[in-house]
Amino acid sequence: MRATPVAANDRKMTSVFERYLTLWVLLCIAAGIVLGKFAPGLAHYLDGMAIYVNEAPVVSIPIAVCLFFMMYPIMVKIDFGSVIKAGKSGKPVFLTLFVNWCVKPFTMYGIALFFLGTLFHGFIGSEAVDLVRMPFGLDLPVGATHGAGTVVLVDGVKMMEVPLWRSYLAGCILLGIAPCTAMVLVWGFLARGNDGLTLVMVAINSLTMLVLYGLLGGFLLGVGRLPVPWQALVLSIGIYVALPLVAGYFSRKGIIASKGEAWFKEKFLHVLTPVTITALLITLVLLFSFKGEVILANPLTILWIAVPLFLQTVLIFALGYGLARFLKLSYEDAAPAAMIGASNHFEVAIATATMLFGLSSGAALATVVGVLIEVPVMLMLVKICTNTQHWFRRR
Repeated sequence: MRATPVAANDRKMTSVFERYLTLWVLLCIAAGIVLGKFAPGLAHYLDGMAIYVNEAPVVSIPIAVCLFFMMYPIMVKIDFGSVIKAGKSGKPVFLTLFVNWCVKPFTMYGIALFFLGTLFHGFIGSEAVDLVRMPFGLDLPVGATHGAGTVVLVDGVKMMEVPLWRSYLAGCILLGIAPCTAMVLVWGFLARGNDGLTLVMVAINSLTMLVLYGLLGGFLLGVGRLPVPWQALVLSIGIYVALPLVAGYFSRKGIIASKGEAWFKEKFLHVLTPVTITALLITLVLLFSFKGEVILANPLTILWIAVPLFLQTVLIFALGYGLARFLKLSYEDAAPAAMIGASNHFEVAIATATMLFGLSSGAALATVVGVLIEVPVMLMLVKICTNTQHWFRRR
């Protein structure tokens, strides 16, 4: 069974949301900050609409709804049967898996730890703290310690007080272990890469995340002395990856059987095109409405987080692209192999950070900064690819 390519116009940045994503992100940040300043109770009210376990908010219902609609349009585009043939793609797939799961999570941890925990530590504030949710399934008394956190009581709810820089580190970790399975279709198309291979790697990463995202996330959060909410990690993968993946698989299968593949691609996918970005932008307004006071008090916070994320993206791209040349891959395979490692699945990272640590946490803010730099940085890397095609053989 061969990979079914997504229609070309689904991979072009023809949507006004995709073409100007950086602008929309900036506008949503501004709107969220203004909303948080003039209507501070709204975000608190929305965050309170949650599923509670042991009196602790575990799943924010508004965020869960938004993030499902981020993920479903991505999953429904994937021909999961193409995964069966993935092994025949050989070196490009194994290169991507190696970079994504054996290198990228650990370089992200090391780079973020150095910049946030050492170089920028004084700027962030050595005494600055963040309040995050009590790890799901854990019930400690007030004053108890867990990792680098201390249990405190806030408005009658037990929370964990952790160093602010460690909360930012958590967000960076969650970004580093989330390889892109959405916008990489656009980056690969713009770089004139092998679209079929990109789809195969997207499908493999979607399935691999079901197992490795929670394991690596729990391990690296533990190394960083942050509360490790294993149950919530598993729950987040179930809600934000497995649920839309299953919904996408069965709805794709049912719609194609009922309406035909042409109708599915030309009509159904066309309607879904702006859904992911719209849901993302709504989520950003919520996130920044809650973090508005922090940003206004210290606007350089975005810069401190953006620096390690930028360096990580460039480093992983350079490693993947360099290894692709060493392995003598064709340019059409090398470009998407490097792109899918460099870009991040920020939808899942935002979802997980929000679920694990709360809408108002520094970890959630760090994942949002990942969205802010994703588009301009990846467009820069696309330009590098197209300007260096002569380094590789052509198919």
